[in-house]
Amino acid sequence: REEGRLAPTAGKAVTRTDTNCNYLVLICKMADQWQECMDYAVTLARQAGEVVREALKDEKNVMLKSSPVDLVTATDQKIEKMLISSIKEKYPSHSFIGEESVAAGEKCVLTDNPTWIIDPIDGTTNFVHKFPFVAVSIGFAINKKIEFGVVYSCVEDKMYTGRKGKGAFCNGQKLQVSKQEDISKSLLITELGSSRTPEVVRTTLANMEKLFCVPIHGIRGVGTAATNMCLVATGGADAYYEMGIHCWDVAGGAIIVTEAGGVLMDVTGGPFDLMSRRIIAANSRALAESIVKEIQIVPYERDDED
Repeated sequence: REEGRLAPTAGKAVTRTDTNCNYLVLICKMADQWQECMDYAVTLARQAGEVVREALKDEKNVMLKSSPVDLVTATDQKIEKMLISSIKEKYPSHSFIGEESVAAGEKCVLTDNPTWIIDPIDGTTNFVHKFPFVAVSIGFAINKKIEFGVVYSCVEDKMYTGRKGKGAFCNGQKLQVSKQEDISKSLLITELGSSRTPEVVRTTLANMEKLFCVPIHGIRGVGTAATNMCLVATGGADAYYEMGIHCWDVAGGAIIVTEAGGVLMDVTGGPFDLMSRRIIAANSRALAESIVKEIQIVPYERDDED
């Protein structure tokens, strides 16, 4: 066999260059496949948003999940069923983690398989009260890493997207986090959460008080984790932190933040873990670390615990 050539096939020598080209074509096709998935996610998010906007006009049949303030409606369930059935039809080998499916008893397990992580209505309490911040959130993970995220803020008609290595956008406009690394000049976002356990409430409020008295410029929150994260990606806020959220709350927004130049961190200061139910999403590592120094951890059971 000559140097630079592989064994001939069907009477024709195949060079290493040919093999490399074929490999690159395969990689490109796979990359295009994920782009196709992302484009489909955008289409589905828009369709779901239309359902949300129509449903906002009507009275809601409200049900309870883990607590008297952890709400779910028939619209949440309808949208999740619509999203998962549509995706399954197109990508039957893919896996799913959906908020309402987990609430109904399905296991919350993230594997290496391509996985769609779906929150059909992020901000259900807002939706019930017609408070105009409601989002459809779709995250897509491969090998347990987020490849792309889509967050559609339905009432605002803002479509946020982020894909690994490709940047983050809102309605086609490129996003960039703020440059404010000084915590005393920062605007932060958090939420009070759905727990009403006195100890959890005390710690949550104590964390806000500690940060507020640094002092910082202010604390905001619009009632949806996905939108809160997108606001960090736009540069409108400098960081978002929360404990007690779930993987479906943050899977869509996480990569939008990082692709806009931001960072993700665990509230302990360690690496962000999608299943941990804790997050700091900030414009910089310096600001994230400043937040870590001020807050006390609220213990929550992981999403992937039985």
